[in-house]
Amino acid sequence: MTTRVVLGVSGGIAAYKACELLRRFTESGHDVTVVPTASALEFVGTPTWAALSGKPVSSEVWHDVHAVPHVQIGQHADVVVVAPATADLLAKAAHGLADDLLTNTLLTARCPVVFAPAMHTEMWEHPATRANVATLRQRGAVVIEPAEGRLTGADTGKGRLPDPAEIFELVRGVLDRGADASLDLAGRTVVVSAGGTREYLDPVRFLGNRSSGLQGYALARAAASRGAHVTLISANVSLPDPAGVSVVRVETTAQLRDAVVAATATADAVVMAAAPADFRPTAVSHAKIKKAADGSAPAIELEQNPDILAEISHDRARAEAVIVGFAAETGDATGSVLDLGRAKLARKGCDLLVVNDVSGGAVFGSSDNEAVVLGSDGASVEVPHGSKTALSHVIWDEVVRRFAD
Repeated sequence: MTTRVVLGVSGGIAAYKACELLRRFTESGHDVTVVPTASALEFVGTPTWAALSGKPVSSEVWHDVHAVPHVQIGQHADVVVVAPATADLLAKAAHGLADDLLTNTLLTARCPVVFAPAMHTEMWEHPATRANVATLRQRGAVVIEPAEGRLTGADTGKGRLPDPAEIFELVRGVLDRGADASLDLAGRTVVVSAGGTREYLDPVRFLGNRSSGLQGYALARAAASRGAHVTLISANVSLPDPAGVSVVRVETTAQLRDAVVAATATADAVVMAAAPADFRPTAVSHAKIKKAADGSAPAIELEQNPDILAEISHDRARAEAVIVGFAAETGDATGSVLDLGRAKLARKGCDLLVVNDVSGGAVFGSSDNEAVVLGSDGASVEVPHGSKTALSHVIWDEVVRRFAD
């Protein structure tokens, strides 16, 4: 069955970016109805929206009155996305005003609604806007945190529209959950780590691993789609920032440890999906290490890095926080992948451990995953082969379950 998407566009300079979002929806097979405001049409005209959507476009309730569009569009939508959502549009939505086709559609929609704000920093931070956002979230809408970066003119700050590709991924996550798309993480602060750390030998060489960061980014995106305030601590990942997520970038395990410890002070949940290097060189050369004339290789002495998962699990900043770890295992003479996973769960002291069988390099760099989620309470949830987004939602389901406990 074709998914019916309503793309609302309000009058901000970022309206041109909604064309890319529309293209992603239509190319993915969604039936998209574009509902711009009159102000949005000052930035991008009706012919553009009609050509890209393949449908007539209007901002007025008086167009095709016999079809009652101000009621029908919202009633039949599977999701409504407003991108960009200006301060004015957020205010109207929060107060139930309905003076054009888009605001009427928002009042009649009984499906998930996603707002992607874009405005100057001062407008986003104004108490009136913050109150309107809080009201919309309380009613069950997903209001994405805007990105930081270049704004109109020379200004830089928070208020930039997130990357359209990331907005699309977030909305797709909302649609995939269907009837289960509740904002069960609303009001929660979560921390996710992603990627692999690097331990430098000299200015150009380092010890590292194959972690791509895809699972951590999927976890961050999924948490944002469920209403959480998300801090993503990213170690050497070359992926676009997930929509609505605050990103902290690190390189080494020590930097990752400091960032995680700082972020966990106020976190309701921490998911350690990053792959920290277990060891680092005891000394780092300030100059590039040269090849020896006799062909001999230099001896590199290593020392153990801090165990971040064990530290935040045993010395919890908040006793009620849910801590989730990951274990990439291959199995060996001492036990199977699950045997090693259960031992690691007990040793680390976390609440949940996501165990991946990475034999032959499986999982790394792939868009799919499969795992077993082990709980310190003895629970075990097998997650069959599927997308990393699907696994992310299973993990958050288990976290939410422990909130309820």
